[in-house]
Amino acid sequence: MQARSVKFLAIFLCFLIVPAVFAKDGAREREPIAHMSAMGASAQWSPKTLTRESYSLTVVGPDGATFQKEFAMGTSPMFRLQDLGNHVIDGPYTYDLRSIPNIPDSVKEALAAARAQDDDALIAHIKQANGIGEPLVQSGTLTVMNGSFINSDVPEVEAPVVRTPTTQSTATTSAAVNHPVTPLDVVTADDAIIQGSLCVGLDCVNNESFGFDTIRLKENNTRIKFDDTSTSAGFPNVDWQLTANDSASGGANKFSIEDITNSKVPFTITATAPTNSLFVASTGKVGFGNSSPVLNLHITATDTPAIRQEQTNGGGFTAQTWDIGANEANWFVRDVTGGSRLPLRIRPGAPTSSVDISASGNVGIGTASPGALLDVVSTGTAAVINRTWADNANGIAILRITAGDGTSTIRQAYVEYVGDGTGALDATWRNGMIGTSDYRISDISSGSESIRLLINNSGNIGIGGVTSPANPLQHSSGAFLSAGGTWTNASSRSYKDNICELDSQSAIDTLKGLDPVTYNYKVDPAEHHVGFIAEDVPDLVATKDRKSLSPMDIVAVLTKVVQEQQKTIDQLKTRLDQIDSNKQ
Repeated sequence: MQARSVKFLAIFLCFLIVPAVFAKDGAREREPIAHMSAMGASAQWSPKTLTRESYSLTVVGPDGATFQKEFAMGTSPMFRLQDLGNHVIDGPYTYDLRSIPNIPDSVKEALAAARAQDDDALIAHIKQANGIGEPLVQSGTLTVMNGSFINSDVPEVEAPVVRTPTTQSTATTSAAVNHPVTPLDVVTADDAIIQGSLCVGLDCVNNESFGFDTIRLKENNTRIKFDDTSTSAGFPNVDWQLTANDSASGGANKFSIEDITNSKVPFTITATAPTNSLFVASTGKVGFGNSSPVLNLHITATDTPAIRQEQTNGGGFTAQTWDIGANEANWFVRDVTGGSRLPLRIRPGAPTSSVDISASGNVGIGTASPGALLDVVSTGTAAVINRTWADNANGIAILRITAGDGTSTIRQAYVEYVGDGTGALDATWRNGMIGTSDYRISDISSGSESIRLLINNSGNIGIGGVTSPANPLQHSSGAFLSAGGTWTNASSRSYKDNICELDSQSAIDTLKGLDPVTYNYKVDPAEHHVGFIAEDVPDLVATKDRKSLSPMDIVAVLTKVVQEQQKTIDQLKTRLDQIDSNKQ
């Protein structure tokens, strides 16, 4: 009975040991892209084939320090400890090496156009037509000890095996040997039951202390391989393997589930990973960093729990990386590729529906029921939208909408244009509906409102501070355009300074210098006019820019000349009367 048990144990050991030995030899560090060699202060990856591809390498140190670099086609990826600056510490460094296919620019442009149209079907078609699949990925671990990499090409020395004969054992008495025992094939066509623990591996010894272990794998490389021998069409046949630790020098202390058939490692846990790094509760909820996930996905960290979303350029699109994170300061979206800018942030304590997008696409600010494309609601006295520019910028706009009495009647709606702080452009202007009946353009630089233009609900326009225009067009100087179309200049003494009598000789000289012409305006060639050319008139009636004329100036000159002529006429009449009197 004892002999039969020993025989069966040998059979069972063969079933487990033989696949493990073959797996160890055939699945040593899988390197689909390049052979990695590490020694001293650098590591290099030598591509296995001459391909028209470039490479992307990411190395992460034990403290989270990260090195990322792309290597052009024809160059070998390399990493040096000095690439991390002062972050070099002992421990495991994980690496991720990806091949980047050489995709023609025309294909990239076609993919970009399809992306702009959100056409996933077209993207898939373009990729398939151009043979763009998932790029090869190779990952592994480099170990730094005493400031240098452990040589990755050093073979591991097999531990000596010591076997002690017992009354139940048929093993030959042996001292320590430096080579593995060659297993003998034992086949049994029956079920096997072991009522006790089982140790499998070249380092198992007689009287092994199992503790609570039921099955123990014990040697320098432990693997359990699931070899599916299905050959019939339609039946699954992928081989899988449970792998504990890398077999290469400087490799990772880790536990992996490997897809042996397709040379992939979909799941890995490295040594010293924190407790509850990944926890699936009985509810199906998943915790990262906690064992009591409250929602379907629950991430817990002491500083800024975050998610990174990284698109590589291996699929024909431009590489882009985004982070989504949260802490006591804000919830944010970070554009890592674009210089780690934060284009979207939400601060703690923000009110409900601070930003709310309805099913119709309307955007509400401060409302859950936006009734327009942009609906801004404020519970205070004013809803203010500020658009602030950088230093020395011009044309900053602030839109203010105020419901002063709490009703649906809009009492104020205007835009403010704020200066840039340079002095020359410091004026602040406001335009829009102010009050209940008029539209204004105002200068509010001084803090008080100076109305420059006003249109009331009757359609009358006030200029220069006129707040109640009684005519279609009215200026603060007193000038106005009447409803009948007559322009009236301001002429009150209260509007004028430096009042002097017009010299008669100056008026006569000016009148002589006027040269009447006929003309038409370029914008209206069909309309003919009679008048003067502003550049040609005498200085007395000329304007500062010599581009326009004031009819009142001409009238004043004519009036003075006529008055002088009338004096002359009166004097001549008096003399004629005297002559007539003398004749009589």
